[in-house]
Amino acid sequence: MSKSTRATKALEQAGAAFSVHAYDYDPDADKIGMQAAEALGEAPQRVLKTLIALVDGKPVCVVLRSDREVSMKKLAAALGGKSAEMMKPAEAERISGYKIGGVSPFGQNRRLRTAIDSEALAEPYVFVNGGQRGLQARLSPQDVARLLDATVAPITA
Repeated sequence: MSKSTRATKALEQAGAAFSVHAYDYDPDADKIGMQAAEALGEAPQRVLKTLIALVDGKPVCVVLRSDREVSMKKLAAALGGKSAEMMKPAEAERISGYKIGGVSPFGQNRRLRTAIDSEALAEPYVFVNGGQRGLQARLSPQDVARLLDATVAPITA
């Protein structure tokens, strides 16, 4: 597995302090983020999942704890929209440039407006997908929010 991806290159170019961690990805896992947390030996609240959604029909990136579910109503409100829905997996892959299970908020095909759940900022460090299945980047949640110019808001159900 390559530890150099578009995501890790984007983090390097941004001058972010991060480390890369590989784990055994299970394609059959019910909850990919939870499986990553277990494989890394980390608490689920420290392993963030990256989702691609639509707010008022426009693609957005959503980052939240792997043990939480996004509230579409709260997501739409946080980004000033009226409605939100999950993007279909094939479309999410096309928009982000990453395969499902390997979607990183960094180094996407085009920079999407991003919302990060405020709970994530309570952790001393978090893991986000490193740009491929089985690869995570560890960094401060404040850096994640700052580098993505993310809207920080309570967006979980």
